[in-house]
Amino acid sequence: MQLPLEITFRGIPHSDAVEARIREKAAKLEQYCQNIISCRVAVEAEHHNQHQGNLYKIRIDISVPNKHIVVSRDHHDKQAHEDMYVALRDAFAAATRQLEEYVRIQRGEVKNHAQAVMDQV
Repeated sequence: MQLPLEITFRGIPHSDAVEARIREKAAKLEQYCQNIISCRVAVEAEHHNQHQGNLYKIRIDISVPNKHIVVSRDHHDKQAHEDMYVALRDAFAAATRQLEEYVRIQRGEVKNHAQAVMDQV
């Protein structure tokens, strides 16, 4: 990454363990795409509900050349997101998929739909 990783906690106290996990997962993103310019991660606790625990919202903003990738994991209906580590896993998995797609497009590995139709004729 060209710029240092930025991590923000909102509505919850800072956690060294969570920050370490975020840094670990962000470093793995560079295995999929070498040209990451910057990465910002925001961890937010949703309001506390009497029937369930806190739900965590994870937002990841990744800047790469010619594209800005945003992943926002905001699942009010998923009880699994009561666990911050599960919410982080899901958000970084989505970021990985988007980065892989970006790299495929940059390499020209994604077929152009018009070309695919012409090939079938």
